[in-house]
Amino acid sequence: MTGASRGIGAETARLAAGRGYAVAVNYRENRAAAESLVKSLGGNSIAVQGDVAAEADVVRLFETVDRELGRVTALVNNAGIVDRGMRVAEMTAARIERMFAVNVTGSFLCAREAVQRMSTRLGGRGGAIVNVSSIASRLGGSGEYVDYAASKGAIDTLTIGLAKELGGEGIRVNAVRPGIIRTGIHLSSGDPARVGRIGAMAPLQRAGEALEVAHAILWLLSDEASYMSGALVDVTGGR
Repeated sequence: MTGASRGIGAETARLAAGRGYAVAVNYRENRAAAESLVKSLGGNSIAVQGDVAAEADVVRLFETVDRELGRVTALVNNAGIVDRGMRVAEMTAARIERMFAVNVTGSFLCAREAVQRMSTRLGGRGGAIVNVSSIASRLGGSGEYVDYAASKGAIDTLTIGLAKELGGEGIRVNAVRPGIIRTGIHLSSGDPARVGRIGAMAPLQRAGEALEVAHAILWLLSDEASYMSGALVDVTGGR
């Protein structure tokens, strides 16, 4: 599970461990948070540092999981970044490149490594991939983070295309698209109050909780969703 030291990733890791999964908690910088989470999960879990935007780190991540936990059967592509609210006219190339490197290239690289291990065509036993997108892919993020929204639009397309590519190889690929969820990532946007403000605009009149997204992710990984692939599941409070 990438980007799992906090927020949606951490809640998904806890839920997965409680349901019997061996969990690899990937993190980029916050080693203390990742190790604390792993300690709380108990026995069959590990923390692995790595930047998903760096190919060598992704390869090392999966090789570590192979060695310590066994062959991957489930991947949650959760690692992602957002930046301060800004209009497109003000964005630098460096900001845009980093956004797509983490949010898009990272998801492609992790999916590639997972497929190499899961695909029945390549000797695997099948599996499931859940990509964490965002409702921003549908709304566009105008005036705040069109770059982030566009990167999540790419994740939606990756989900649909990969699901069709792998349907005959025992791998299901789906995505969740969270709305406004109460996590620390909003601090990066420079407007932490936006969670409550925008959450109140949803038909359910509140922001979501990370655990609510985690439940959707675990359901998509489970056999209860055995005939679902290529789906984009909105967890948005009705937006």
